[in-house]
Amino acid sequence: MTNLKTSVLLLIAFALLLATHQLTAQNTQLKSPVEFMPNKGNAPEVLLVGTFHFSYPGLDAYKTKEEDKIDVLNAEYQKQVDELVEYIALFKPTKIAVETGQNTGYLMHDFREWQAGKAELKRNEVHQIALRLMQEFKLDTIYGTNAQSAIDKFKEFPQAASYIEEMFEDYDWKSDDPFDIAYDELYTYQDKVMKEISLLETFKYMNSDEMLKYYHGAYLIGDFKLEDYKGVDALATYWYSRNLRIFRNIQERLDATAEDRILVLYGAGHIPILKHLFECSPEYNLVNFNSLDK
Repeated sequence: MTNLKTSVLLLIAFALLLATHQLTAQNTQLKSPVEFMPNKGNAPEVLLVGTFHFSYPGLDAYKTKEEDKIDVLNAEYQKQVDELVEYIALFKPTKIAVETGQNTGYLMHDFREWQAGKAELKRNEVHQIALRLMQEFKLDTIYGTNAQSAIDKFKEFPQAASYIEEMFEDYDWKSDDPFDIAYDELYTYQDKVMKEISLLETFKYMNSDEMLKYYHGAYLIGDFKLEDYKGVDALATYWYSRNLRIFRNIQERLDATAEDRILVLYGAGHIPILKHLFECSPEYNLVNFNSLDK
């Protein structure tokens, strides 16, 4: 009988201990990582704007057919550019980073000539979008943050140079991978549908989370699968290296404060990697392009 009482008492004590532990666990408020950061999440906001190249320089692997190109200098498209810029202006940028080299003296010259009525804006996205926003928000600086990859540095070392030459030997964006064919169809569709919808609708489509995911996916098929790790190393050495350097340039050259609102205007292919970097960095707060009017 005594043993039974002892067992019951031990069981009750264990149950009380377990209940106390569960109650304590339920009352424990887990801290957000932001609480450990020196800025406590108080950081400059960043808006990434992925674009097609208005002047169609033909430097990318996919090239728009002549009949599918649009002329942003056409009067109808100029109205659409105004609408697009008006939408982006909802972000109220204080600093603008663009896909050019660090020396932006020529852009500032073009900007002043346009302000003085001595020149028209040229057929490229920096002129048509960034310079218009500089005018609207009375900004006196534009930041060129483009970068090349680390390949040139690696080529200084004979063994690395030999391997780089080997891994890029067949990395030419030409493949019989069915996904490569599908991407050509996707890009062709995008070129054609652009003539049926407005520039603003096009940009909302291009900068949607779904499209950005697929833009990045284009780099993970075809030549990415070259034997062993040749395609993998080529992508890391060229594309990832370049975008990491672009991110570093933005960090270094803009010298942003928590009050800044940074607009980053780049070709859409860059945006998925930059999006990941800005999302993960505790130094910035990323704003979704399609949320500006919500």
